[in-house]
Amino acid sequence: MSISVFLLWLVSVPLLVQGNAIIRSVAGRHAQPKPQVKDYFVNCGSNEDVDSWELKYLADDAFISPQGTKTATINQTDVLPILSTLRYIPDKTTKKKCYKFQALKGGKYLVKSIFYYGNFDGGTNPPVFDLIIEGTKWSTVNTTQDYLNGLASFYEIIVTARDEKLSVCLAWNDHTVSSPFISALQVHSLNDLMYDGTNFDKYALMTVARHSFAAHGETIGFPDDKFGRYWYPFIDNNPVASSHSNVTPSVFFNNPPAKIFETAITTNRGKSLQVMWPPYSVPASRYYIALYLQDSRAPSPYSWGVFDIQINGETFYRQLNVTTSGAMVFSTFWPLNGTTTITLTPRSDIPVGPLINAAEAFQLLALEERTAARDVIVMDDIVRSIQHLPLDWEGDPCVPRGNAWTGVTCRHRLTTHIVSL
Repeated sequence: MSISVFLLWLVSVPLLVQGNAIIRSVAGRHAQPKPQVKDYFVNCGSNEDVDSWELKYLADDAFISPQGTKTATINQTDVLPILSTLRYIPDKTTKKKCYKFQALKGGKYLVKSIFYYGNFDGGTNPPVFDLIIEGTKWSTVNTTQDYLNGLASFYEIIVTARDEKLSVCLAWNDHTVSSPFISALQVHSLNDLMYDGTNFDKYALMTVARHSFAAHGETIGFPDDKFGRYWYPFIDNNPVASSHSNVTPSVFFNNPPAKIFETAITTNRGKSLQVMWPPYSVPASRYYIALYLQDSRAPSPYSWGVFDIQINGETFYRQLNVTTSGAMVFSTFWPLNGTTTITLTPRSDIPVGPLINAAEAFQLLALEERTAARDVIVMDDIVRSIQHLPLDWEGDPCVPRGNAWTGVTCRHRLTTHIVSL
């Protein structure tokens, strides 16, 4: 997954969510009834629905205008059905094309875009191009290394819909030498309380790392995680602990799958536990970090622990009390740069060593100011009234900067306006 760099400097305070506390929080924050929302699973470039990963992926023609695009089939027998077709933009005069999904304005969504090059264009390397979400450049897609390793690539983000349509766009950039493409899309509707504390009016969350500690075997995903998140196994040199009691995931804000609490990494009594995680270097930016913990090595009066948490030597949380009910501690705006070390230090009178079950990290993506609503209304009227529109008249007319519609000139100040057409 590619990571964009954003330098943001604000104060972040870690928050604690435990079983009983979160029940009280939810009870005090009853969500208003809202229209039924749905998830979307799209098989890009295909004219028929397919079943994959226990999900039904729909043909994509209902979600994108095909003009200015082409489809291709991957001539390999050892790929998943959703990776065997793709849609691409063959001509640079079509600067961008967008998928649009019916959404609830203000609703929270996890969007996963999936790419498998498969040498569909007969080139030597996959194309490099931009991915746009809700009018903001999400990332530069570069699947070269994954393709050389025989793998598909995916990019994942959590964002709120700014109106009743959620848009995901592919776009040419200055480094694109061949056709931008996409193999599949997933759009999962999230509960209102998931990843709470993030200012989704200003930021989206780009997935950087998500791991189940001490887990062996396959990645945890759907149906264990009903929101389609992938929890990769994380193994290091620390001892392993197993759970002996169950956790109710729904009492945690982020609703993690129960399986992540089955194993943990730990250390001996009286020692600090150090974990190098995320397991790779990250760019200087602000991050949403969530840690998941449950102390349940054997049912007894000693199946609990109190310890401090530090990240790169800075206090993340003090005197965290972890019991069989489990706990989640998180920060919505934590600074990271390079490699990261999480340190759990037990209180001197605690009879067991500290432990941790799982963790997530997201880089904050600053959202661009969208085109003024009255300007968009005028452009929508123009779109409906004329034929043979430029093929890139999709998504926001002015943003991201550099991806304005053909023939449209914009002014970017406190509010983005169209100044000429």
